[in-house]
Amino acid sequence: MQGFLRKGITPRAYQRAIAGSALASGNTLVVLPTGLGKTLIAFLVIEEKVKQGRAVFLAPTKPLVQQHHRTFLELTHFPGEETALITGEVQPKNREKMWNKRVCFSTPQSLQNDLKRGRTGADFSLCIIDEAHRSVGNYAYTYVAEKCNEKGALILGLTASPGGSKKRIEEIVNALGIQNIEIRTAADSDVASYVKPLEINFVRVALGKSFSEIKKLLEAMLKDYSKYLSNFGFHAPLKSKKGLVELRVKIMRMSSRIKYSALSFYSSVFNVVHMLELIETQGLATFLSYVEKLKTRPDTKARRRIFADKRFMQVLKLCQTSSEHPKLCELIKILSGLKGEKVLVFAQYRDQVKTIVSTLQENGFSAKRFVGKKEGVTSKEQKKTIEKFAKGQFDIMVATSIGEEGLDIPSVDTVVFFEPIASEIRSIQRRGRAGRLKAGKVIVLITVGTRDEAYFYSSRKKEENMKRIVGKMKRKFAAPGQKKRPQKKRRGKSQPVQRKITDF
Repeated sequence: MQGFLRKGITPRAYQRAIAGSALASGNTLVVLPTGLGKTLIAFLVIEEKVKQGRAVFLAPTKPLVQQHHRTFLELTHFPGEETALITGEVQPKNREKMWNKRVCFSTPQSLQNDLKRGRTGADFSLCIIDEAHRSVGNYAYTYVAEKCNEKGALILGLTASPGGSKKRIEEIVNALGIQNIEIRTAADSDVASYVKPLEINFVRVALGKSFSEIKKLLEAMLKDYSKYLSNFGFHAPLKSKKGLVELRVKIMRMSSRIKYSALSFYSSVFNVVHMLELIETQGLATFLSYVEKLKTRPDTKARRRIFADKRFMQVLKLCQTSSEHPKLCELIKILSGLKGEKVLVFAQYRDQVKTIVSTLQENGFSAKRFVGKKEGVTSKEQKKTIEKFAKGQFDIMVATSIGEEGLDIPSVDTVVFFEPIASEIRSIQRRGRAGRLKAGKVIVLITVGTRDEAYFYSSRKKEENMKRIVGKMKRKFAAPGQKKRPQKKRRGKSQPVQRKITDF
């Protein structure tokens, strides 16, 4: 009798163990490094649960849903006519019949809409939630999981990184109704032999004289504006943009007339904080692009305060004689030593991606940008860019956060972070693009004495917290008397991840 998986597809021992654990223990969150086969684990669970009823495989974007559907048909003998690919592009009237297929692949938004409109029920035997770290707040996963849990479906959440705070991880666990956690790291004995070596280099770059002068002027402006804001009783958390956003909400709740004066100084503070970040971590072109956008905004006291400030006039004068950010020069030097390799460069801002690509092209590199729909790029154009990159028609792809997850980007030799990011989830997603099938490299550019360093340490701390918190939760969910698998640490030359600090 023909098996479920195609000939030559042999699950690893840990994949079978995790699938078996999910089938035996109920709703399961699987935390597994990128490239170690979370998808095949899902297929093994589908093999058993589809005998009991419909199964649904959810992923956050249409390209990722298409990828999972394609992979399922490639790796299994399951009849293609008994599967369905359901996204927002399919007419609602056609989706109702499609939901009757035995295995459905869909975006969570499509399933949420069809559940609400009665086009399908939540009576699945299995609901697989890919990129499960998104299961927070009002994201569609939370609604779908609630309805599936009500109908007794088995929930299988898959992620490489659930988050670095206990509160966030607990929110995911509660939203999905998790009863069991299966986590593996590169140090675990049953997966270590499958982890490809990943060399991580942190390259420290000095800010330079002109940028340091600009930084000092902006910091002096910020000090004065935040002092005025504190006179109204509000102390601005200058190192945290999230904290600044929350401060605005607090100011808006005021009933006193001083609210408007406080908001004016708050706006000046927020704009200068952002400009400081661009100067410290991005570059001159991105900074000046933001200044130009600020000029076109409605005329307010906050905006006038900045442009009338003599220190800001000095900043703009310095910009006229400054060269680009030192990290851009360092990037060119690094890429010159990677000729012939496939490289993915991540940058936080779209303007910076544009600057990097144009600079690389001017210096003879074969590079193209990869950005999202906000830049007017269609899904079709994104797909073409990825295909050209995969075929080797260009060597360097420079991407915003859209390249971190949800798109079928091929494995690369080297991933470069133009800047560290405070989010441990995004940091793990970025790193996961390197290697996979072979040894890979990750290079992180860090500007010395700037918020780059703060973001680097924040992300590392959150990632360590994530492993500790999820490990504790795994033990908590273990059945009484169940013997836990020891998590052995690997040291020395056998350690699969190597880190180097390089100073320039």
